[in-house]
Amino acid sequence: ERCAKMKKAIYCKELFDSETGEVNSDMAIVYEGNTVTWVGKREDWREEVSEVIDLSDKFVMPGLIDSHMHTAMNGHPASMTMFQNMTFGEITIETIMNVKKDLLAGFTMVRDEGSYGFCDVAVRNGINTGKIHGPRMFVSGIAITATGGHADSHLSPYMKTDAGLGYVADSPDAGRKAARYTFKYGADQLKVMATGGVMSVGDIPGAAEFSEEEMSAILQVAKSKGRISSAHAHGADGIKMAIRCGITSIEHGMMMDDECIDMMAEHGVYLVPTIIAATRIIEMGTAGGLTQETVEKARMCIERHGENLKKCRKAGVKIVFGTDAGTYNNYHGKQAEEFALMQKYGDFSVKELLLSATRTPAQMMGFSGKAGCIKPGSFADVVAADVSPWHDITAMEKISFVMKEGKVYKYEP
Repeated sequence: ERCAKMKKAIYCKELFDSETGEVNSDMAIVYEGNTVTWVGKREDWREEVSEVIDLSDKFVMPGLIDSHMHTAMNGHPASMTMFQNMTFGEITIETIMNVKKDLLAGFTMVRDEGSYGFCDVAVRNGINTGKIHGPRMFVSGIAITATGGHADSHLSPYMKTDAGLGYVADSPDAGRKAARYTFKYGADQLKVMATGGVMSVGDIPGAAEFSEEEMSAILQVAKSKGRISSAHAHGADGIKMAIRCGITSIEHGMMMDDECIDMMAEHGVYLVPTIIAATRIIEMGTAGGLTQETVEKARMCIERHGENLKKCRKAGVKIVFGTDAGTYNNYHGKQAEEFALMQKYGDFSVKELLLSATRTPAQMMGFSGKAGCIKPGSFADVVAADVSPWHDITAMEKISFVMKEGKVYKYEP
């Protein structure tokens, strides 16, 4: 009886089950502390609870997962060079502010794809120990790149600093050292810059940055530690190299060819499309302060992205929701427009979209049964919208209830 009274319940009009992909009506979620203890029809729960949260007019889902963002960056045109003018203390404060916005938008778990000075590690640790509030964080520390590659600093050759967004490695030995260094200071996974990018200077999105020997050496460190890895990769050659070397996920993948798609499907490699990142850059344009080079590279990358995403779906590639939040004009807390863009560009069904932001990323990061689902033993991560996304996908941009591990952070009745 004492235990039952400590339990709390949530009543749901509709509840998305990420285990089956089905939507069930008139459901109840019972949780104790930070853990779900029971899920079923509301009429079937007959025990006393200490508190009821009535969401019987809302569409309820597991907490959402954004699997590609940069928590230190804030969407401003100076995002890639902010380290030149800020201390790591200031960047850490910026990170805390950004992840709070993500949490209030319904993202109870996020994967950081590269930060400055291990600020993402510091904020993750602060959240895990209860010192600050924010989503559950799965972090990369400092991304690994090559000289002149995406995330290299591009400073004057006379300026020397270790404070860039990327750790430069130009040989297999240097790659191994970079990977070990990243894990030494607390990263959960490795992030490698397999090709050039859009927001960097002078590199080419379609060009591979590492040799296969370098890539293999880097990823072998992750494999030896039982950790996952992700590759920023636009061009086909870099994508294929990363897959051959054992990458877990391809980020962006905007210039892939059919062989890339077949290889991802065959090897079970995840794809994180991040459509919103290129879209926001094109929308901002040179009038918003971006360079012509950046805008043109974004246009080039997104040109065939929708067509390729449809092919990926047909081939059975595992698609994961990710937004690159923090990149130019792509603000934390506003990244849920990616759902509508995935529907527009790739013809994803609502079921596929919700799975891409719940069950699939949890599987990728090793949190199956704990995050991205609502079932006995899972974290009590629950979000809700006033309108079902089956009626209007933009409902995902208007999350009105957010709970993470049994604590309510947002409730708009």
